[in-house]
Amino acid sequence: MNIPDDLRYSAEHEWVRVEGTRVRVGITDYAQDALGDIVYVDLPELGATVEAGGPLGEVESTKSVSEIYAPLAGTVSALNEGLTANPERINADPYGEGWICELELADPAAAESLLDPAAYGQLTAG
Repeated sequence: MNIPDDLRYSAEHEWVRVEGTRVRVGITDYAQDALGDIVYVDLPELGATVEAGGPLGEVESTKSVSEIYAPLAGTVSALNEGLTANPERINADPYGEGWICELELADPAAAESLLDPAAYGQLTAG
């Protein structure tokens, strides 16, 4: 399982890449593997305000439909529109081409409250 050292993680298996007051959000390698082949992604609305732990979208796989939760509070500032036609990018490259959206953070310091790679590794090892 791939857990990049430069990201932060939620207990619900989302990752964030901090870029100043913005974060790029996706689901982890662990999550995409557990879901199986992803066939549809319901992206959030551009400009939507989201609360930490609130719904951000959904991914549908050949096994199930799973909610994507906002790891942090903020405003949706960018979408990975390429997932609409190619949702399998999440399976192929969850930390690169498979990102879901970007958030302009309500509180940039809140990113520190997410799991570091070691803690996320412990969470998924169990």
